[in-house]
Amino acid sequence: MIAKLKFLLIGGLFLFGCRSNTPEPELHVYLCFGQSNMQGATPAEAQDSVVDARFQVMSTMDCPDLGREMGKWYTATPPISDCRSGLSPADYFGRTMVENLPEHIKVGVINVSVGGCRIELFDKENYESYVETAPVWMLNWINNYGGNPYGRLVELAKQAQADGGVIKGILMHQGESNPNDSLWTKKVSDIYNNLLADLNLKAEETPLIAGELLSAEFGGRCAPFNEFIATLPEAIPNAHVVSSEGCPGMPDGLHFSAEGYRMLGKRYAEMMLSLMNSK
Repeated sequence: MIAKLKFLLIGGLFLFGCRSNTPEPELHVYLCFGQSNMQGATPAEAQDSVVDARFQVMSTMDCPDLGREMGKWYTATPPISDCRSGLSPADYFGRTMVENLPEHIKVGVINVSVGGCRIELFDKENYESYVETAPVWMLNWINNYGGNPYGRLVELAKQAQADGGVIKGILMHQGESNPNDSLWTKKVSDIYNNLLADLNLKAEETPLIAGELLSAEFGGRCAPFNEFIATLPEAIPNAHVVSSEGCPGMPDGLHFSAEGYRMLGKRYAEMMLSLMNSK
């Protein structure tokens, strides 16, 4: 009897030890917002259709044609913003992250972006006054988010937290619609601080990563605004800027090509990975 009890005890300890050495599954969540380049303005290509299932997207609206419901997680095949958007930096951000993280970690993105919008659309307190002046074509996108994109982002972020997800960072690409706006960094800082407060996040644990606009080498019409983006870390200590140098663009001088989005997305991930490795 004693020998049998010893066997069971040793067996139980062995099993317990095996379990303790197996990392618990983790879901790292990244909030994404901005205008058309974060939304995804260029169609995805065939090579973009294969995605590791560890890279997930929470649908930010109901998309019947895609078989998606708002608030549910899906493998992050594009589009990962609205129902008909194209490729965005968030696509290859997530892909690059899962390639470089342990297998027990999943990466989830929540992408709420509106083409053509000024940064004021994400102003928690004053967005309604901006919506009142928004063009009709933009209202359709805004209405997809219940008329309040910032509110939708926070709503779904809280749901992700309830699902056990941990918000690890915020990705932004915006600026084309705020030319020569010397208060832009202050406005971004206010949005960032509101997100921290609404989601109980700590600034030192939640980096903001912003990408430059299409560079002058590819005819970027808004390339001068990159000077404002470069000063973002002065307003937000945990802000970091990703270069768009060498990322090809489209003939319109505003948007990146599919290859440009892939390159830019990988740079967002490389920045995030470097921040994680520096801790």
